[in-house]
Amino acid sequence: MVERAELILDERDYVTYEWRRAMRFRVMWVERMRLGTPYPAVVERVRQVMRGPRMVGRCELVMDATGLGAPVLDMLRAAGLGCRITPVLLTGGEREGCVNGVYHVPKRDLITGMQAMLERQELGLPRRLAAVKDLGREIAGLQVKVSERGRVSYGAWGEGEHDDLAVATALACWRAKWKERPFWGTRSLGLF
Repeated sequence: MVERAELILDERDYVTYEWRRAMRFRVMWVERMRLGTPYPAVVERVRQVMRGPRMVGRCELVMDATGLGAPVLDMLRAAGLGCRITPVLLTGGEREGCVNGVYHVPKRDLITGMQAMLERQELGLPRRLAAVKDLGREIAGLQVKVSERGRVSYGAWGEGEHDDLAVATALACWRAKWKERPFWGTRSLGLF
């Protein structure tokens, strides 16, 4: 879960005389489901989180619809989450697109976008969250592989290595960076 806030900086734009603004993002919640957890249990956990008192009407679920994602998407839609669901197919392509409400996004763009946010200190990873250590290890362990044919792949390839938390966070960051006005309001969230 990634929260975004628009900050008003202490400097003015010399052309428009408006106060400069900056977007900041913070990971608010991250949780790894145990490997082998049945999909109905995963959907129920997502429903519990999305229907929580702080979340109802203030959030959107972005999900990786790659592979077995279509049946899970159907299960999530039927679960009554009370929020918009944005399905994303991770691709090895060159550009982002959307067909019938399903986004096709190069994994490279997700990963490098999140890494750039971290580098520019736009994304905060609060230490108080238990799974943030795992997330940090996954982000640090992401690798780029180039095949003999020049195909570039991003992920974690070592034995026992995971990238699911990193990819989920990158998906949340990708959606949170959209330029449209957030539907949950513009008041200060008191993040920074």
